[in-house]
Amino acid sequence: MEIIIGLLIIAIGAFCQSSSYVPINKVKSWSWESFWLVQGIFAWLVFPFLGAMLAVPSGESLWSIISASGNDALTTMFFGALWGVGGLTFGLSMRYLGVALGQSLALGTCAALGTILAPVFTGQTASLTFSVVFGVAVTLVGIAIIGYAGALKSRGLNDEEKKKAIKDFNFTKGIAVALLAGFMSACFNIGLDFGKDICFPDTPEMFRSLPATFLVTLGGFITNAAYCLYCNGRNSTFSDYAKGSVWINNLLFCSLAGVLWYSQFFGLSLGKGFLADSPTLLTFSWCILMALNVTFSNVWGILLKEWSGTDVKTRTVLVVGLAVLIISSFLPQII
Repeated sequence: MEIIIGLLIIAIGAFCQSSSYVPINKVKSWSWESFWLVQGIFAWLVFPFLGAMLAVPSGESLWSIISASGNDALTTMFFGALWGVGGLTFGLSMRYLGVALGQSLALGTCAALGTILAPVFTGQTASLTFSVVFGVAVTLVGIAIIGYAGALKSRGLNDEEKKKAIKDFNFTKGIAVALLAGFMSACFNIGLDFGKDICFPDTPEMFRSLPATFLVTLGGFITNAAYCLYCNGRNSTFSDYAKGSVWINNLLFCSLAGVLWYSQFFGLSLGKGFLADSPTLLTFSWCILMALNVTFSNVWGILLKEWSGTDVKTRTVLVVGLAVLIISSFLPQII
C-alpha cells in the first residue's frame, strides 16, 4: 500500500508539471525572456525555498545544514547550473515540436540518462541492477517510438497545418534541441544524488531531498537569470517590467506556472518517502517521474489539438510509444 501511495503522489506531481506550461498562454505583453525570468523566480527560488524549510526542524536554520555540507552543496549547485542549460533548451524544444512531442523527447532522454548517470557520478553503481537498466532500455524504446510518431506527423501535414498546430514547428531543429535539453536536464538528478545527505538527522524521510532540490534549482536559476537578462538587453525588452497594466495578471500566471512546475519535485520527495523499503524503485523513481511527465504532456498535447490532422497510423504509433513508457515505469518492480 505504501508503494502505491508513493507512486500516486509522484503521478500527481507529474500531472501538475505537465500542466505548468498552460498558464504561459495567459501572460500578456511580455517577451519570452521576461516571462521566463519571472516565472523562474517562483519555480526555482520561492517555492523550492519554502519546500526546503519543511526539512528544517524548529530552532534550526537551512543555512546551517547547507554550510556544514561544504563541497556537497557546491557540487549540487554546479549540476543545477548545468541543468539550467537544459531548462533553457527545454523551452525551445516545445517551441519547435509542441508540448506533446517536445516534452516527450526531452523528458524521455532526461529519464534514461538521469537514472543511469546519477549513480555513475556518485560512485553508487551497485544500485544499477539488471531490472533498473532494463527498465531504462525499455524507456529508450518508448522514446524512439514517440520520435517515429513525430516523424510521421512531420511528413503527413502540410506547412499550413503544421503552423496551425505549432507556430514555429521545425522537426529537425526540434529533435536536436530536445535531445540536448534531455541530456543537460539529467544533471538535476545527478545534483540530487550529490546533495542527498544535506539534511538534518531527524528530518522526516519524505522531506529529506528538499534542501538538495532547492540547491539544484538555485544553480539553475543563476544560469537562466543570466541568459534572460542578457536577452532583455539584446532585445531591448527591459521595458516589459514597466508595463504596470499587466503586472497583476502576469504575476498571477507566472506564480501558477511556478508552483505547478515545482510540484513534480515536491511530489518526488514525498513519494520517495513511501518507497524507502524498495531500493529498486528509489533508484528508478526519477525515470518514473519523467515517464509520467511524458504521458501527461501528451494528454495536454491532444487537448491542445497538436496532433489534429494526423492519420490513424501516426496516432496509433504515438499511443504505442506512450504505453511502452508507462510499462517501463513499473518493470523494475516486476522483473
